[in-house]
Amino acid sequence: MAVDQDARCRRCRRASMKLFLKGARCYTDKCAMERRAYAPGEHGKSRRIKETNYGVQLREKQKARRMYGILERQFRNYFEKAAESKGVTGEVLLQMLERRLDNVTFRLGFAVNRNQARQLVRHGHITVNGRKVDIPSFLVKPGDEVVVREKSRKLTLIANSLEARKGQTAPAWLELSPERLAGRVLSIPTRESIPTPVNEQLIVELYSK
Repeated sequence: MAVDQDARCRRCRRASMKLFLKGARCYTDKCAMERRAYAPGEHGKSRRIKETNYGVQLREKQKARRMYGILERQFRNYFEKAAESKGVTGEVLLQMLERRLDNVTFRLGFAVNRNQARQLVRHGHITVNGRKVDIPSFLVKPGDEVVVREKSRKLTLIANSLEARKGQTAPAWLELSPERLAGRVLSIPTRESIPTPVNEQLIVELYSK
């Protein structure tokens, strides 16, 4: 299986913004964007690039892809499915990305970042409607209940994540039951309830050429 091996902090510096790929570290002064908020590489500090429309669109797509931890082929497949669906293509694309089981696990606070959430899912620590699901790209739907398995509830990383994200609430389209380590999908997320800082219209324009 193909894996993006690029250092996570370099991805943030390329995007010129925090993508919060390292969880709690991103909120401290150890974050690379706090120390070196310029492009990676030997000449990153002095590099001056005149961006074209294509460059702006590409940067926006790369930002979204890296935030959700998805490789190019899979991201394009999501776009093609979104383009064939009813509704605004860009919004449908983000809705599909948000409904991924690894993202839902992250949004509920069971993991500090999507990479950790993906590992929880792959290792069989998460159930959907009482059945173990170990596919990170599994798309949840309204009414689904996402729960940490009974035997996995004492995992240190889950406890640490819940502690680190204490005070943060789940998105409006999700309902969290902290005492049960469970969450319920209330609805398909609206664009207003998706806190992903990307301009999805630029992604649509890029793929529509």
